[in-house]
Amino acid sequence: MVISFYPGPSFLYPQVRAYMNEAFDSGILSRNHRSPEFVQLSAHTQQLLREKLQVPDDYYVFYTSSATECWEIVAQSLTKRKSLHLFNGSFGEKWFTYTSQLISDAEKIVFGINDVPPAICSTDDTEVICVTQSETSNGTMVPLSMIEKIKENNPHALLAVDATSSMAGIYLPFEKADIWFASVQKCFGLPAGMALLICSPRAVEKAFRMNNRRHYNSLILLAEQMKNFQTNHTPNVLAIFLLNRILQQLPDIHLIDIQTWKRAKLWYDFFLSLGKNSNTKLLISNSAVQSGTVIAIQSDVDMVKKIKELALKKQFILGNGYGMWKDTTFRIANFPAIEDLHIEQLKDTLKKIIFTE
Repeated sequence: MVISFYPGPSFLYPQVRAYMNEAFDSGILSRNHRSPEFVQLSAHTQQLLREKLQVPDDYYVFYTSSATECWEIVAQSLTKRKSLHLFNGSFGEKWFTYTSQLISDAEKIVFGINDVPPAICSTDDTEVICVTQSETSNGTMVPLSMIEKIKENNPHALLAVDATSSMAGIYLPFEKADIWFASVQKCFGLPAGMALLICSPRAVEKAFRMNNRRHYNSLILLAEQMKNFQTNHTPNVLAIFLLNRILQQLPDIHLIDIQTWKRAKLWYDFFLSLGKNSNTKLLISNSAVQSGTVIAIQSDVDMVKKIKELALKKQFILGNGYGMWKDTTFRIANFPAIEDLHIEQLKDTLKKIIFTE
Protein backbone atom coordinates (compact mmCIF):
# COMPACT_ATOMS: atom_id res chain seq x y z
CA MET A 1 0.00 0.00 0.00
CA VAL A 2 1.37 3.40 -1.04
CA ILE A 3 1.10 6.02 1.70
CA SER A 4 0.82 9.59 0.43
CA PHE A 5 2.42 12.39 2.39
CA TYR A 6 1.74 14.73 -0.50
CA PRO A 7 0.22 17.98 0.82
CA GLY A 8 -2.99 17.66 -1.16
CA PRO A 9 -4.53 15.60 -2.52
CA SER A 10 -3.22 13.54 0.32
CA PHE A 11 -3.91 10.41 2.31
CA LEU A 12 -7.62 9.68 2.78
CA TYR A 13 -9.24 8.54 5.97
CA PRO A 14 -9.46 4.76 5.43
CA GLN A 15 -13.18 4.84 6.25
CA VAL A 16 -13.80 6.76 3.01
CA ARG A 17 -13.93 3.48 1.05
CA ALA A 18 -16.88 2.21 3.11
CA TYR A 19 -18.57 5.62 3.06
CA MET A 20 -18.43 5.67 -0.75
CA ASN A 21 -20.19 2.33 -0.88
CA GLU A 22 -22.73 3.59 1.64
CA ALA A 23 -23.40 6.65 -0.51
CA PHE A 24 -24.01 4.46 -3.55
CA ASP A 25 -26.28 2.07 -1.69
CA SER A 26 -28.28 4.85 -0.04
CA GLY A 27 -29.49 6.27 -3.33
CA ILE A 28 -28.51 9.83 -2.36
CA LEU A 29 -26.28 10.14 -5.42
CA SER A 30 -29.34 9.94 -7.64
CA ARG A 31 -31.34 12.53 -5.70
CA ASN A 32 -31.60 16.06 -7.02
CA HIS A 33 -30.40 19.01 -4.95
CA ARG A 34 -33.94 20.22 -4.26
CA SER A 35 -35.05 16.90 -2.81
CA PRO A 36 -35.86 16.43 0.91
CA GLU A 37 -33.10 13.82 1.11
CA PHE A 38 -30.43 16.27 -0.05
CA VAL A 39 -31.74 19.07 2.15
CA GLN A 40 -31.57 16.77 5.17
CA LEU A 41 -28.00 15.75 4.29
CA SER A 42 -26.93 19.36 3.75
CA ALA A 43 -28.51 20.60 6.97
CA HIS A 44 -26.96 17.80 9.03
CA THR A 45 -23.54 18.40 7.47
CA GLN A 46 -23.71 22.06 8.39
CA GLN A 47 -24.73 21.18 11.92
CA LEU A 48 -21.71 18.88 12.20
CA LEU A 49 -19.36 21.57 10.88
CA ARG A 50 -20.59 23.94 13.58
CA GLU A 51 -20.21 21.29 16.27
CA LYS A 52 -16.88 19.78 15.25
CA LEU A 53 -15.03 22.82 13.83
CA GLN A 54 -16.64 25.44 16.09
CA VAL A 55 -18.14 27.44 13.22
CA PRO A 56 -20.29 30.22 14.74
CA ASP A 57 -24.03 29.73 14.47
CA ASP A 58 -24.55 32.97 12.55
CA TYR A 59 -21.86 32.28 9.95
CA TYR A 60 -22.91 30.94 6.55
CA VAL A 61 -21.38 27.76 5.10
CA PHE A 62 -21.36 27.26 1.33
CA TYR A 63 -20.21 24.37 -0.87
CA THR A 64 -17.94 25.36 -3.76
CA SER A 65 -15.81 23.43 -6.21
CA SER A 66 -12.38 24.56 -5.00
CA ALA A 67 -10.45 27.18 -3.09
CA THR A 68 -9.70 28.77 -6.46
CA GLU A 69 -13.41 29.32 -6.98
CA CYS A 70 -13.51 31.01 -3.58
CA TRP A 71 -10.88 33.49 -4.81
CA GLU A 72 -13.25 34.33 -7.63
CA ILE A 73 -16.29 34.70 -5.38
CA VAL A 74 -14.45 37.07 -3.03
CA ALA A 75 -13.35 39.23 -5.94
CA GLN A 76 -16.60 39.40 -7.87
CA SER A 77 -19.12 39.42 -5.02
CA LEU A 78 -17.35 41.40 -2.29
CA THR A 79 -14.94 43.77 -4.03
CA LYS A 80 -16.01 46.72 -6.16
CA ARG A 81 -12.61 48.32 -6.62
CA LYS A 82 -9.81 47.58 -4.17
CA SER A 83 -8.35 44.63 -2.29
CA LEU A 84 -5.08 44.19 -0.42
CA HIS A 85 -3.18 40.88 -0.43
CA LEU A 86 -0.55 39.78 2.10
CA PHE A 87 1.52 36.77 1.09
CA ASN A 88 4.95 35.11 1.07
CA GLY A 89 4.44 32.22 -1.35
CA SER A 90 3.02 30.94 -4.60
CA PHE A 91 -0.61 30.42 -3.61
CA GLY A 92 -0.96 33.85 -2.05
CA GLU A 93 0.58 35.30 -5.20
CA LYS A 94 -1.79 33.31 -7.41
CA TRP A 95 -4.75 34.67 -5.42
CA PHE A 96 -3.46 38.21 -5.94
CA THR A 97 -2.85 37.66 -9.66
CA TYR A 98 -6.28 36.14 -10.21
CA THR A 99 -7.99 38.98 -8.35
CA SER A 100 -6.03 41.53 -10.42
CA GLN A 101 -7.76 40.18 -13.51
CA LEU A 102 -11.22 40.75 -12.05
CA ILE A 103 -11.08 44.08 -10.23
CA SER A 104 -9.55 47.45 -10.99
CA ASP A 105 -7.24 47.85 -8.00
CA ALA A 106 -5.53 44.95 -6.24
CA GLU A 107 -2.50 45.78 -4.10
CA LYS A 108 0.02 43.45 -2.49
CA ILE A 109 2.40 43.30 0.45
CA VAL A 110 5.01 40.55 0.13
CA PHE A 111 6.89 39.44 3.25
CA GLY A 112 9.70 36.96 3.84
CA ILE A 113 9.09 33.28 4.48
CA ASN A 114 10.65 33.52 7.95
CA ASP A 115 8.88 36.76 8.81
CA VAL A 116 5.64 37.43 10.63
CA PRO A 117 3.47 39.55 8.31
CA PRO A 118 2.88 43.16 9.31
CA ALA A 119 -0.28 44.05 11.21
CA ILE A 120 -1.03 46.59 8.51
CA CYS A 121 -3.47 49.47 8.66
CA SER A 122 -4.96 49.77 5.19
CA THR A 123 -6.51 52.84 3.62
CA ASP A 124 -10.22 53.42 4.08
CA ASP A 125 -10.98 52.52 0.45
CA THR A 126 -9.63 48.98 0.89
CA GLU A 127 -12.68 46.73 0.85
CA VAL A 128 -11.14 43.31 1.40
CA ILE A 129 -7.85 42.23 2.97
CA CYS A 130 -6.74 38.81 1.72
CA VAL A 131 -4.41 36.65 3.81
CA THR A 132 -3.08 33.18 2.96
CA GLN A 133 -3.02 31.72 6.44
CA SER A 134 -1.61 28.35 5.37
CA GLU A 135 0.89 28.73 2.53
CA THR A 136 1.17 25.22 1.15
CA SER A 137 4.03 26.06 -1.20
CA ASN A 138 6.60 26.76 1.51
CA GLY A 139 5.24 25.38 4.78
CA THR A 140 4.44 28.64 6.55
CA MET A 141 1.44 29.77 8.57
CA VAL A 142 0.34 33.25 9.53
CA PRO A 143 -0.06 33.14 13.34
CA LEU A 144 -3.71 33.32 14.35
CA SER A 145 -2.87 36.16 16.71
CA MET A 146 -1.78 38.17 13.66
CA ILE A 147 -5.08 37.43 11.92
CA GLU A 148 -6.80 38.96 14.93
CA LYS A 149 -4.53 42.02 14.91
CA ILE A 150 -5.08 42.65 11.22
CA LYS A 151 -8.82 42.51 11.81
CA GLU A 152 -8.62 44.88 14.77
CA ASN A 153 -6.50 47.37 12.82
CA ASN A 154 -8.85 47.39 9.83
CA PRO A 155 -12.46 47.40 11.06
CA HIS A 156 -13.63 49.01 7.81
CA ALA A 157 -12.48 46.10 5.61
CA LEU A 158 -13.60 42.53 5.25
CA LEU A 159 -10.89 40.01 6.13
CA ALA A 160 -10.66 36.95 3.86
CA VAL A 161 -8.48 33.99 4.85
CA ASP A 162 -7.28 31.12 2.68
CA ALA A 163 -7.00 28.24 5.16
CA THR A 164 -6.76 25.48 2.56
CA SER A 165 -4.03 23.49 4.29
CA SER A 166 -5.11 24.15 7.86
CA MET A 167 -8.92 23.95 8.14
CA ALA A 168 -9.88 20.73 9.97
CA GLY A 169 -6.25 20.28 10.99
CA ILE A 170 -5.92 23.08 13.53
CA TYR A 171 -8.37 25.20 15.47
CA LEU A 172 -9.40 28.34 13.59
CA PRO A 173 -11.12 31.29 15.35
CA PHE A 174 -13.72 31.90 12.66
CA GLU A 175 -15.16 34.93 14.39
CA LYS A 176 -11.82 36.75 13.89
CA ALA A 177 -12.32 37.05 10.12
CA ASP A 178 -15.20 37.48 7.68
CA ILE A 179 -14.38 34.88 5.04
CA TRP A 180 -12.61 31.53 5.43
CA PHE A 181 -12.24 28.84 2.80
CA ALA A 182 -10.51 25.53 2.22
CA SER A 183 -10.59 22.56 -0.12
CA VAL A 184 -11.37 19.17 1.37
CA GLN A 185 -8.46 17.19 -0.12
CA LYS A 186 -6.07 18.20 2.64
CA CYS A 187 -6.84 18.16 6.36
CA PHE A 188 -10.37 16.84 5.81
CA GLY A 189 -8.85 13.62 4.45
CA LEU A 190 -11.26 13.47 1.50
CA PRO A 191 -10.92 13.24 -2.30
CA ALA A 192 -10.54 16.48 -4.22
CA GLY A 193 -13.57 18.14 -5.79
CA MET A 194 -15.15 20.39 -3.18
CA ALA A 195 -14.33 23.34 -0.94
CA LEU A 196 -16.06 25.08 1.93
CA LEU A 197 -16.63 28.83 1.98
CA ILE A 198 -17.49 30.17 5.44
CA CYS A 199 -18.77 33.75 5.64
CA SER A 200 -19.78 36.12 8.41
CA PRO A 201 -23.17 37.89 8.34
CA ARG A 202 -21.22 41.08 7.62
CA ALA A 203 -19.72 39.59 4.46
CA VAL A 204 -23.07 38.35 3.19
CA GLU A 205 -24.67 41.73 3.93
CA LYS A 206 -21.92 43.37 1.83
CA ALA A 207 -22.69 40.97 -1.01
CA PHE A 208 -26.35 41.93 -0.95
CA ARG A 209 -25.44 45.63 -1.01
CA MET A 210 -23.28 45.06 -4.09
CA ASN A 211 -26.09 42.94 -5.57
CA ASN A 212 -23.91 41.25 -8.18
CA ARG A 213 -26.09 38.55 -9.75
CA ARG A 214 -24.18 38.17 -12.99
CA HIS A 215 -22.38 34.94 -12.12
CA TYR A 216 -23.61 31.44 -11.38
CA ASN A 217 -21.66 31.51 -8.12
CA SER A 218 -22.47 35.06 -7.00
CA LEU A 219 -22.47 35.05 -3.22
CA ILE A 220 -26.02 36.39 -2.95
CA LEU A 221 -27.31 33.52 -5.09
CA LEU A 222 -25.49 31.04 -2.84
CA ALA A 223 -26.92 32.74 0.25
CA GLU A 224 -30.49 32.79 -1.03
CA GLN A 225 -30.47 29.06 -1.67
CA MET A 226 -28.60 28.15 1.50
CA LYS A 227 -31.48 29.56 3.55
CA ASN A 228 -33.11 26.23 2.66
CA PHE A 229 -29.83 24.26 2.85
CA GLN A 230 -29.80 24.08 -0.93
CA THR A 231 -27.36 25.17 -3.63
CA ASN A 232 -27.99 27.29 -6.70
CA HIS A 233 -26.27 24.75 -8.95
CA THR A 234 -25.92 20.98 -8.80
CA PRO A 235 -23.34 20.31 -6.05
CA ASN A 236 -20.90 17.48 -5.50
CA VAL A 237 -23.34 15.34 -3.54
CA LEU A 238 -20.83 12.53 -3.02
CA ALA A 239 -18.32 14.95 -1.47
CA ILE A 240 -20.99 16.36 0.86
CA PHE A 241 -22.00 12.84 1.88
CA LEU A 242 -18.39 11.86 2.58
CA LEU A 243 -17.80 15.06 4.52
CA ASN A 244 -20.88 14.30 6.60
CA ARG A 245 -19.66 10.82 7.49
CA ILE A 246 -16.10 11.92 8.21
CA LEU A 247 -17.30 14.71 10.50
CA GLN A 248 -19.34 12.20 12.46
CA GLN A 249 -16.23 10.16 13.25
CA LEU A 250 -13.94 13.11 14.06
CA PRO A 251 -13.33 14.41 17.58
CA ASP A 252 -13.71 18.10 18.41
CA ILE A 253 -11.26 20.36 16.56
CA HIS A 254 -9.53 21.30 19.81
CA LEU A 255 -8.41 17.68 20.22
CA ILE A 256 -7.29 17.48 16.59
CA ASP A 257 -5.39 20.74 17.07
CA ILE A 258 -3.44 19.27 20.00
CA GLN A 259 -2.53 16.19 17.98
CA THR A 260 -1.53 18.20 14.89
CA TRP A 261 0.84 20.50 16.73
CA LYS A 262 2.29 17.65 18.77
CA ARG A 263 3.09 15.69 15.62
CA ALA A 264 4.40 18.82 13.88
CA LYS A 265 6.86 19.46 16.71
CA LEU A 266 8.06 15.88 16.45
CA TRP A 267 8.63 16.37 12.71
CA TYR A 268 10.59 19.58 13.21
CA ASP A 269 12.61 18.04 16.05
CA PHE A 270 13.31 15.02 13.84
CA PHE A 271 14.92 17.07 11.08
CA LEU A 272 16.79 19.24 13.57
CA SER A 273 18.15 16.08 15.19
CA LEU A 274 19.63 14.87 11.91
CA GLY A 275 22.17 17.65 12.27
CA LYS A 276 24.42 19.39 9.78
CA ASN A 277 25.77 16.11 8.45
CA SER A 278 22.43 15.19 6.90
CA ASN A 279 22.61 17.71 4.01
CA THR A 280 18.99 18.64 4.74
CA LYS A 281 17.51 21.51 6.71
CA LEU A 282 14.18 23.07 7.47
CA LEU A 283 13.14 25.63 4.86
CA ILE A 284 11.38 27.61 7.61
CA SER A 285 13.65 28.23 10.58
CA ASN A 286 11.41 30.65 12.50
CA SER A 287 9.19 28.52 14.73
CA ALA A 288 6.68 31.38 15.00
CA VAL A 289 5.63 30.91 11.37
CA GLN A 290 6.25 27.19 10.83
CA SER A 291 3.17 25.41 9.54
CA GLY A 292 1.60 22.73 11.69
CA THR A 293 0.29 20.86 8.66
CA VAL A 294 2.95 21.14 5.92
CA ILE A 295 6.65 20.68 6.65
CA ALA A 296 9.09 21.89 3.97
CA ILE A 297 12.61 20.43 3.84
CA GLN A 298 15.44 21.95 1.84
CA SER A 299 18.50 20.35 0.24
CA ASP A 300 20.39 20.43 -3.05
CA VAL A 301 18.66 19.41 -6.27
CA ASP A 302 20.22 15.94 -6.53
CA MET A 303 19.55 15.09 -2.88
CA VAL A 304 15.92 16.14 -3.08
CA LYS A 305 15.43 14.01 -6.17
CA LYS A 306 17.06 10.97 -4.57
CA ILE A 307 15.06 11.27 -1.36
CA LYS A 308 11.76 11.38 -3.23
CA GLU A 309 12.69 8.52 -5.55
CA LEU A 310 13.96 6.21 -2.80
CA ALA A 311 11.03 7.02 -0.53
CA LEU A 312 8.66 6.05 -3.32
CA LYS A 313 10.41 2.70 -3.65
CA LYS A 314 9.51 2.18 0.01
CA GLN A 315 5.87 3.08 -0.80
CA PHE A 316 5.91 6.68 0.48
CA ILE A 317 4.91 9.62 -1.71
CA LEU A 318 6.53 12.89 -0.68
CA GLY A 319 5.36 16.28 -1.88
CA ASN A 320 7.32 18.04 -4.58
CA GLY A 321 8.69 21.48 -3.99
CA TYR A 322 6.60 24.34 -5.34
CA GLY A 323 7.24 27.66 -7.03
CA MET A 324 10.72 29.06 -6.46
CA TRP A 325 11.48 26.08 -4.17
CA LYS A 326 10.36 23.48 -6.75
CA ASP A 327 13.72 21.71 -7.18
CA THR A 328 15.35 22.33 -3.81
CA THR A 329 12.65 21.25 -1.37
CA PHE A 330 10.28 18.42 -0.66
CA ARG A 331 7.17 18.74 1.48
CA ILE A 332 5.57 16.43 4.02
CA ALA A 333 1.89 16.61 4.89
CA ASN A 334 1.04 16.45 8.57
CA PHE A 335 -2.69 15.93 8.07
CA PRO A 336 -4.96 14.23 10.63
CA ALA A 337 -5.83 11.24 8.42
CA ILE A 338 -2.21 10.08 8.33
CA GLU A 339 -1.60 7.41 10.94
CA ASP A 340 1.16 7.54 13.57
CA LEU A 341 2.52 4.20 12.39
CA HIS A 342 3.05 5.53 8.88
CA ILE A 343 4.77 8.63 10.23
CA GLU A 344 7.25 6.54 12.22
CA GLN A 345 7.86 4.29 9.22
CA LEU A 346 8.58 7.28 7.01
CA LYS A 347 10.97 8.76 9.58
CA ASP A 348 12.91 5.49 9.69
CA THR A 349 13.00 5.43 5.90
CA LEU A 350 14.17 9.03 5.60
CA LYS A 351 16.89 8.53 8.18
CA LYS A 352 18.26 5.56 6.25
CA ILE A 353 18.05 7.36 2.90
CA ILE A 354 19.65 10.57 4.09
CA PHE A 355 22.57 9.00 5.90
CA THR A 356 23.14 6.33 3.23
CA GLU A 357 23.22 8.89 0.47
